[in-house]
Amino acid sequence: MTDHDPVFNRREEFREGRHMPAHGVDPRVPAYASKTDVVCALLREMIIGGEVRPGEPLRQRELAERFGVSQTPVREALRRLESEGLVVNDPHRGATVNESEQGAVEDQGQVRAVLEALGARLAARNMTPELVTQLREMNAVMEHMAEGDPAYPAANRAFHFKVYEIAGSPLLLSLMRLLWQSLLLGPMATRPHRESWRQHEQLVDALALRDGDLAAQLMREHILGVSADSAVKPV
Repeated sequence: MTDHDPVFNRREEFREGRHMPAHGVDPRVPAYASKTDVVCALLREMIIGGEVRPGEPLRQRELAERFGVSQTPVREALRRLESEGLVVNDPHRGATVNESEQGAVEDQGQVRAVLEALGARLAARNMTPELVTQLREMNAVMEHMAEGDPAYPAANRAFHFKVYEIAGSPLLLSLMRLLWQSLLLGPMATRPHRESWRQHEQLVDALALRDGDLAAQLMREHILGVSADSAVKPV
């Protein structure tokens, strides 16, 4: 554990009070946050963000040492996360990160489809000619990229996150950052880059028309790889 560990840094901020605003306590923050509350919040972020993977054990002693607390708040936090469905407690294996029944990749694809469709719907109402131009320019970068081009994932991510930013929802943007972080290298599309470029162009066309329903449908199909003769499959 080092000063570069984000969990370590957040823990130190809580210890020293640096998470508080400069001009007094934010009225939205409870007057007292217990160690259990803090540990629970950090563990929840680690699980959703993919820092700990499905099926990975959550050992109380190791977590207590990492967060600089006793095992009691860790134990209580794990119980709370179990009630949320993020953790499974087994008498023999102990606590582990819950695993999706359909598999992590499909699970993430389904969640992405819902959230990104919402993002496209919200973005449509905020579109301007300037934003349409920006999206087309960002997508044009991917038009002639060869398969396996190492620059493609970053370009694809930039395009999608531009849509999220245009949506104007900080909560949605935060959730999408956590979700993409959990995918390690980002969503791995099985379609050719040229096909992704074409689907992006169709999406931009819908956004340019400020047609939220069509934009949401196209984004959902883009994420799940839906066609008339194919099964729903996250890509």
